Amino acid sequence: MIPVVATPDGTTTPGGALLVVALVLPVVAVLGGLVGGGRRAELLMRFCAPAGLAIALAILIGVGQADHVLVYIVGNWAPPLGLALRADGFSAAMLLTTATVMCAVTLYAPPALRTSPAGPEARASYTFWVLMPALWAALTLVFLGGDLFNLYVALELLTFAAVPLACLNGGKAALMAAMRYLLFALIGSLLYLLGAGLIYGGYGTLDIALLGKNVRAEPVAYVAATLMVAGLVAKTALFPLHLWLPPVYTAAPPAVAAMLSGLVGKASFFLILRLWFNAMPGIFTPAASQFLAVLGTVAILFGGVMALRQDRLKWLIAYSSVAQVGYLFLLFPLTDGAPQPWTTAAWTGGLLQAISHALAKSSLFLAAGLIVETLGHDRIRDMAGVGRRLPLSAIAIGLSGLSLLGVPPSGGFAAKWLLLRAAIASGQWWWALVVLAGGLLAGAYVFRMIMPVMALVPPGAQQGMTPVTAVLRRRDIVVLSLALCSVLLGLVPLGSFGFLAIGQPVFSAAGIK
Repeated sequence: MIPVVATPDGTTTPGGALLVVALVLPVVAVLGGLVGGGRRAELLMRFCAPAGLAIALAILIGVGQADHVLVYIVGNWAPPLGLALRADGFSAAMLLTTATVMCAVTLYAPPALRTSPAGPEARASYTFWVLMPALWAALTLVFLGGDLFNLYVALELLTFAAVPLACLNGGKAALMAAMRYLLFALIGSLLYLLGAGLIYGGYGTLDIALLGKNVRAEPVAYVAATLMVAGLVAKTALFPLHLWLPPVYTAAPPAVAAMLSGLVGKASFFLILRLWFNAMPGIFTPAASQFLAVLGTVAILFGGVMALRQDRLKWLIAYSSVAQVGYLFLLFPLTDGAPQPWTTAAWTGGLLQAISHALAKSSLFLAAGLIVETLGHDRIRDMAGVGRRLPLSAIAIGLSGLSLLGVPPSGGFAAKWLLLRAAIASGQWWWALVVLAGGLLAGAYVFRMIMPVMALVPPGAQQGMTPVTAVLRRRDIVVLSLALCSVLLGLVPLGSFGFLAIGQPVFSAAGIK
């Protein structure tokens, strides 16, 4: 066993207390809901969601201004004896993205998930308002955790909050999809835990910062890294371990599908990056990077083709998620080797893809939910004229689709442009071809999605357009707001995204222009 000593800088940094507040806030909402019932849980979320958004924004500003990682040492016991919460640039960005989606879902929640002031509490609404902040708390712990075992605990909490939410609608299809999701998630967690056990046996600590200084290229590290990454890849739904994703996203309520697609899948990808660049730098070989990128390539092509074949909007959106996840894994071969300007561009492009996809895909699932409420179905061929009933959601579908496609000035365009630049600059031109081919497929399925929604029908031919339920304009605005956030990312100067390199010594903020 390699002896490990505490780092001399194992102290809480100014602003580190905000990390505790960000973690405790959703926990308070969970406990309040368990004690006070569904009505109080809903009220607590309506307070905690905007408060959490403000705290996440404060953390992002704090990391950017300090130009270093924010740290909170729990109980003043520094690792390896104690635990540390850490927020670097990527953590802060994901915290803000999570809080944004949670605020949107809180405002969007349909009448079926709201608690009546007079009537009895429904099972679905109570479950939703208690498990939604539990999901938020687990995501926050994933993004702030600095210890591999506590990250395992966060992954388990995330699974046990997400699975009941996924089958909230009930029915055989939803239960079967949720059980398949649970199976993949538990197998992934088991592989991760086995790897963490090997790491602890070999190095005597599970703290990520300490491991980054002590892990060596030896068999125990190789085996542990392989097990942990394999488990996390299953949770991320990278091809061919994507089988659980489309049924779960289509069977879940739209508000839940937005959180699962936009946030939950990003948590496991986040941990892969933590292992790759922070806990075990230098362990993963170029062959491993190329292998993950090949799987990402197949995911882009397979997901795009399958999305084109769907005749239901929610299934199209779900398979497009399979494709868009593939882009995230093109980051790995483009960041191999010694630090270069293109490695920072690839890092930033991959992270922007994760953030812009989270916002755009959440908007699409919420918009699909409004369409189903209005028409009673999501058959693509029968949606002509829905833009008359839901004009803002129709615009949101167009904007989100263009972001997925990578049309300027969207966040998706900025992400894919940086990946293209990195591929060409590094001499790995074949990944640029993958991005372009994926863009063509995305253009085809986005066109299929947008055209019926935007199509106009004569006033006398709207017999099938009688709304099943009336949709509040506020919910329409929420859907459009998420789509606008995804697009506005592309209007931010690329140099402003240099903060995403904070906490990553191998990347330089000056590499993005």
